[in-house]
Amino acid sequence: MDLEEAAPVDVGLLIFTGGAADDPHAAYRQVRETCPVARAGEGEWSSVYISRYEDVLWALRHPEVFSSSDAFSIGQEQPLIPLQMDPPEHTWYRRLLNPEFVPRKVGELEPDVRRDVNALIDKFASRGDCDFHQEFATPLPSAIFLRLFGLPMEDLPTFLRWRDELIRPNVEPGDLEAAAAIREATSKAINEYFVDAVADHRRTRGDGLLGQLVHTNLDGRALTDRELLGICQLMLLGGLDTVTATLDCMVAYLARHPDRRRQLVADPGLIAAAVEELLRHQTPVTVVPRALRQDVTMSGVELRAGERVTLVLGAANADGEEFGGPEDVALSRDPNRHLAFGGGHHLCLGAHLARLELGVALEELHRRIPDYALAEGAEIHFSAGIRQADHLPLVFPPALPA
Repeated sequence: MDLEEAAPVDVGLLIFTGGAADDPHAAYRQVRETCPVARAGEGEWSSVYISRYEDVLWALRHPEVFSSSDAFSIGQEQPLIPLQMDPPEHTWYRRLLNPEFVPRKVGELEPDVRRDVNALIDKFASRGDCDFHQEFATPLPSAIFLRLFGLPMEDLPTFLRWRDELIRPNVEPGDLEAAAAIREATSKAINEYFVDAVADHRRTRGDGLLGQLVHTNLDGRALTDRELLGICQLMLLGGLDTVTATLDCMVAYLARHPDRRRQLVADPGLIAAAVEELLRHQTPVTVVPRALRQDVTMSGVELRAGERVTLVLGAANADGEEFGGPEDVALSRDPNRHLAFGGGHHLCLGAHLARLELGVALEELHRRIPDYALAEGAEIHFSAGIRQADHLPLVFPPALPA
């Protein structure tokens, strides 16, 4: 089949519009049903979009065909490690990093996470209102990341600015060249920061994960500065953005669906399953890029080595062939083989930490503020690609301190 025959709509424009980011399921349905494998865009911005669950899962599990190496750029001088590595190199880096993110190690952080969650709620509980995005979803994972990585809290405003410039640069819609220029300048600034941070940790044997990485030795070799910079930039983005976006998506949904919120209040035992279901239904990281290394046929469409590919995780997570009633939220759904954390070799390194943060946040929020809603007249808009809210004003009966 010709790719052009498979693309009755411009998939890229469809799924990257603001309206689709705000309420994506109609776009996901249209893409899966009319053009599940389709090319969109022109020149260096062209991509093949793959949206059915079975196809996306296969691609995630076959990095020798769908490569992460050179699949995208955010202006950085070095690859983001281990995200932009394929096996066997990827396997070496995961062996290095995995011990800090296994369930047992992550579980040791729960008391600190719970303390951080309640400290944030304390700041607004008695007011009866808050901007959840600004006052909770942003500072919670940021504080945890900085403490885990061994970076100073006073640098957080700079990190958050860099995060937004890389992921959602402030340019006119569709101005990809201007966005690329901002990302390149920002990546340069991030590298300059971490060159100094790495040098400081080499001299002082600083605390945190960065201090460990600077002095680590695996299989007889240490990490180079270039490798450390690639790890640092990826950790910065993962630590400061994805959990924030996920919290925004989850709480916005629950504020708009009080019946689901009341289920969690009545039965906190549902929270672990609810985290998985809301990850599936709301899918904060909607797409992941790949570069095609071999010719392959998917859903009857011939793809050619060298093409860029976009795996639409959000659409795959709403595929009725895998999930019954996919556009509904079933808080106790089981099984739930969602792809919100990716899959295969590139299953998200920080998935266990994210689950801990999300689970504790939902548990404590609903224990202390069980009845909340969006502020009257509030219009909430989400960014495309990674669905982070621009603001999230909530109102609720004032609550007593914990």
